[in-house]
This record gives sequence, structure tokens and C-alpha cells, in this order.
Amino acid sequence: MRFVDFLRGTVLLSAGAATALAVLTLAAATRSGDDQGVFYAMGWWVLAAVIGTFVGRRNEVNPPIARLLADAKAGTMMPDIRPGTTMLNRLWPLLLCALAAGALSVVGPQIPAIATGFMIIWALAWRRQEAAVAAIEERDGVSFFVERTSPVRPIQLSRLPGFRRERPTVNGTGA
Repeated sequence: MRFVDFLRGTVLLSAGAATALAVLTLAAATRSGDDQGVFYAMGWWVLAAVIGTFVGRRNEVNPPIARLLADAKAGTMMPDIRPGTTMLNRLWPLLLCALAAGALSVVGPQIPAIATGFMIIWALAWRRQEAAVAAIEERDGVSFFVERTSPVRPIQLSRLPGFRRERPTVNGTGA
């Protein structure tokens, strides 16, 4: 699976998990008649959106992804493209947290409300990383792919030759 697609999928799955947990929060609050908790939850979600927007405001790659790209091993063959397996293999903690918070919504609406805020922060903090990695791929003429590893080991990338885009300059010299 291409790394830019993995990053895009991570953001979308985080936002989807936040949406699902927000619905569960509102359903649990309606069931228990906790109107006050809904207002606190909405305040936390607004604060989480501000925090996530602030953290993800930069257009460049964040340092952990930069190290991951720098440590990518060069490859000559494309790895197996299994997007579902790769996403599950790498994002199982996100799935586990979302399922646990959703299951604990029967205990109280506060648990999925808090988890929703953290999912919002995660989605907004990572929203520009895909474009930054795509710019690096375009500049260097490479493509980064997620390698198949154990779910508990750090993620590894392989760097394969791609197509480099030449942009014409104002004076046409190419320099």
C-alpha cells in the first residue's frame, strides 16, 4: 500500500471513528437524560478541534515521518498491495480504542465523548501529512510503500523509483 494512501486512510478512519463515537455519546446521553454532559462534551470537541488544527497547521512533514522516510529501504519490486490488511495491521490501536469506548458507552456517555475528542485531535493533526509526503515523492521521483511487518513492530517503508515531474522555469533553462 502506498504510504500517502495509508496516511489519507488514517485521517479518514480517525474522523469516521470520531463521528461514530459522537453519535454513541449523544445516544447514551439521550438514554440517560444527561443534558449537561452533552454541553461539556461539545465544549471538549470544540477544544479538541482547536488543538488538532493548531498541531496540524504545518505544511511540512513532521519529524517522525521524516525519519521514517529517511530510513526507508530502497526496493526494486513493488510489495504486496493489501490495503485492508495493512490498515488493520497498522491501525489496530485506533480500532481497539474506538470499539472499547463504544462498548463503554453503556456505562456512561462521558467515555465515548472523551475518546471522540482525541480522535478529532488525531484526524486534524495528521490531515496535511499526506500532501507533504506526496510533495516529497514528486520532488524526488520516488514512491513510498508500507512494508508488511508485525502489528507490534514499528512501521517500515520501502522506497521505489517513480516518475519525477519536471517543471518549466520562467526563463526556460530548467535551472
